Amino acid sequence: MATDAPPPSKAEHRLPPTEEFVRVQESAEFGELRHSYRSFAFPLTVAFIAWYLLYVLLSNFAGDFMGAKLFGNINVALVFGLAQFLTTFLIAWWYSRHAATKLDPKAEAIKSRMENGA
Repeated sequence: MATDAPPPSKAEHRLPPTEEFVRVQESAEFGELRHSYRSFAFPLTVAFIAWYLLYVLLSNFAGDFMGAKLFGNINVALVFGLAQFLTTFLIAWWYSRHAATKLDPKAEAIKSRMENGA
């Protein structure tokens, strides 16, 4: 019975030693990448959690306000709930743009240098 060997990869890359990972992690370039990620993700996460908690708190403690009809059977709570979905999709879209323009090029440069032994 013949065993199927995995197909050869397009380019063989060496696995960098642990010391190289540590060196890269301590580099200014990696610090800049980490700063770019954190300065975007952390404030946005805090803002979204605050927005979500506002919705939950208003739903629990401001029933009259949340139940106020805006038009027809549409009330404030429904609009806030739908806005939660909208902001979730907007944040995902915004993060994807941020990652594609700011994070991915820096990460790819670091990865290429590590794989090529530079």
